[in-house]
Amino acid sequence: MGALGRLCSALKRNTSGNATMLVAIGVPSLIGGAGFAVDTAQWYMWQRELQHSVDQAAIAGAWALAREASEDTYSTRALQEYEANISQTADFDSEPSIRVADYAGGTDNSLVVTSTATKALPFSSFLTGNKTTIRATAQASFAEGFDFNACLVSLKENGTGTIIGGNATVRAQCGLAALSCSEDAIKIDGSADVRTDLLVACGTIDAEDNEDIAVEGVKGLEDIYADLETPTNDADRTYSCTGNGNNKQASLLPGTYAGLVVKCTTTLSSGIYVIDGGTLDLSANYNVTGSGVMFVLRNGAHLKLGGSGNSNSLRLTPMSAADFVGTPYADDADKLSDILIFEERDNNPDQDHVFNGNSNSIIEGLIYLPSGNIRINGTADVVAQCLQISAQTIDIRGGAFLETLCPTDKTSSVGSSTPNIKLVA
Repeated sequence: MGALGRLCSALKRNTSGNATMLVAIGVPSLIGGAGFAVDTAQWYMWQRELQHSVDQAAIAGAWALAREASEDTYSTRALQEYEANISQTADFDSEPSIRVADYAGGTDNSLVVTSTATKALPFSSFLTGNKTTIRATAQASFAEGFDFNACLVSLKENGTGTIIGGNATVRAQCGLAALSCSEDAIKIDGSADVRTDLLVACGTIDAEDNEDIAVEGVKGLEDIYADLETPTNDADRTYSCTGNGNNKQASLLPGTYAGLVVKCTTTLSSGIYVIDGGTLDLSANYNVTGSGVMFVLRNGAHLKLGGSGNSNSLRLTPMSAADFVGTPYADDADKLSDILIFEERDNNPDQDHVFNGNSNSIIEGLIYLPSGNIRINGTADVVAQCLQISAQTIDIRGGAFLETLCPTDKTSSVGSSTPNIKLVA
């Protein structure tokens, strides 16, 4: 026993093998820690890639759902975007789950995309005997964007563009729009009676009786005719009446007129009538008839439209797309068709145009005044199957009565509201 005690004491004093023992004890932990770190880095990489892929898929699918024209393709769009972003986990990821879901009290107003990646890694699988699965989910909410059409459009980009006041009556189910981004872009006040299906503006709308149909703050509203080339007709023409007394009449041909003031019963042949300065005055108490015509205002020309009494009739209809075939404007025929009055943008600024109208007026087509202001007076009484007005400003006052029966799908596009897409989870 004494010998054994001396041997233990000697071993206790001998420290020459301690380092080897510590290394032997620590090596498994060192190797294990390194292996776990490598596997963890792989898992994080899988997670980042999966998350990015499902995020992009959810956003793409939500954009498709926000538009009626593309809503049936949302699953395809989401899958395309997912596959375009997946790379490192492409060989062992799952087919993504894509489903429409409710969000924040709404119904079917979000898209949820979920995917997984499953694979065995050397160290973790050695310890657990199983593969590792990483899961990623994304949810994108959406609010639909809308395409807007309107038949009464003010083109002014600042300030009030459309004013309807006094005892004016407007019947235009086809909609009113204002490109202005200012306060009171559309202002309906006083005792005005306006019936329409839509009021839309970039700015705000002051219309207490129509608040339920007012859409404010719509960015991207536009003048779809802004890029059109101004039509011309260089044939020099003059206006003159023939005959005597009540039998006086004028038969006009298309061309360029230095003003055109109706002084007798007037018939216009189909084509383009350029009013180069002066006045296009169709307000006298004479019958005026023109089928398939376009009036072009330039160099300061201004408009007086409508009769001064109820005994005359005004019958004007615009050119059709077929009328532009074979002309320099054939490429723009679809846009130019149905324009009755076309104001040149750069050479006719700040004109004040007057629309009197009377109960015998039948005026169809678009009155396009991109540089001018149109005032529809208290004496105006206009009922049209499809009359449209696009002007810098539109002012309807007094006892004016304006009714246009355009179907919404036949009126001018004024742009679209941007869908609201948000990644919410």
